[in-house]
Amino acid sequence: MRILISGASVAGPALAYWLNRYGFDVTVVERAPALRKTGGHAIDLFRPAMDIVEQMGVLERVLARKTGTERLTMYREGHDKPVELEIRRVIAAVSDRHVEIMRDDLSEIFYDATRDDVEYVFGDSIASISGTGEVTFDSGREERYDLVIGADGLHSNVRRLVFGPESQFATWIGAYLAVASVPNYLGFDGRMEGITGVGRMAGLYGAARLDDARALFLFRTPEPLDYHYRDVARQKELLREHFAGVGWEVPRLLAELDRAPAFYFDSITQLRLDTWSRGRVTLVGDAGYCPGPAVGGSTSLAVVGAYILAGELASYGGDHTRAFPAYEAEIGDYVRRSRTFAINAARRIVPGNAFDLWALARMAWLIGHLPAGLTRAASKIGSKGVRLHDSIALKDYSAFTAAAARQGTTSRP
Repeated sequence: MRILISGASVAGPALAYWLNRYGFDVTVVERAPALRKTGGHAIDLFRPAMDIVEQMGVLERVLARKTGTERLTMYREGHDKPVELEIRRVIAAVSDRHVEIMRDDLSEIFYDATRDDVEYVFGDSIASISGTGEVTFDSGREERYDLVIGADGLHSNVRRLVFGPESQFATWIGAYLAVASVPNYLGFDGRMEGITGVGRMAGLYGAARLDDARALFLFRTPEPLDYHYRDVARQKELLREHFAGVGWEVPRLLAELDRAPAFYFDSITQLRLDTWSRGRVTLVGDAGYCPGPAVGGSTSLAVVGAYILAGELASYGGDHTRAFPAYEAEIGDYVRRSRTFAINAARRIVPGNAFDLWALARMAWLIGHLPAGLTRAASKIGSKGVRLHDSIALKDYSAFTAAAARQGTTSRP
């Protein structure tokens, strides 16, 4: 059974790993000419995703690439005294198993785990998909696949071709995110510093085995901004406008934008589709259910989604008419709760008024001064909120062997 995956970032290679393990014939197509190594930014893997990483046999590599960021120093606009915080205390309140890793590093680890068994086609993209699985590529090549899966991110090409324009499904949740690769001129190693004010936050962090640093910007606007997601010059202009007059290191960080070798800018947007499947096509990760970049745990959600989609396809012997609905039912609650979590997180991380700014600083102080055990105990009371990820129970698909997936003979437990 031939399956085409569009996208070779995180969800695509993770899905390819599990599909190959169950005996499917997998091809991954990626628009970029090679595996993307554009600097990337730090992402989080929480308990369910970490459990999957361990099952994939790449846990040691993931742990070896963790960023090592341990301390946070945050200033408030108009205040001289910063709040100091051990990041492990914050994470302990969220998850009992966690690692922070650069996105490009995770992508490379997943790619390396699959490159010998999965066909990767770089420098091409899907131009059209028929209802019977015929795919035409931008290169002019034509192939037929039994299934096509979009794992190509928030601005998914597969979703656009099959489901319609992004505007039909995207819900802006009030904020924007930017990340730039800049020189590590402050010599950060294992720490992050930043400044926050009403409606905006900027920070700088280094990471283990990272020669440079990452400048991070988050800000709110009352209405969506007018720009194209590929218009980098306009994005940098908007960033300068919204961070004009901010102190700390922000003027230097803004000055570095035009020299930055890698720059990312996007709205914090949720995707809300009634279904992620249509015919022989389905979506996984941010392409189908992005809860909001930087605020909703989207990377962990994508890894779990890939695991479940492959597992359901294996358990139904590749019958997508049964596997796709089962996949959506299995991941649906996690997606919905991640959306709610993301909206609340965006409100807290980027305070909308002076009171919210004070409350954020106060909460950080409390986390830094309360006994760690008390902080964890308090967070567990609301497991459907802050401990969302640890409350997810993974389904066991180990009974579905590669041979069974190919033949469709294994009965479901």
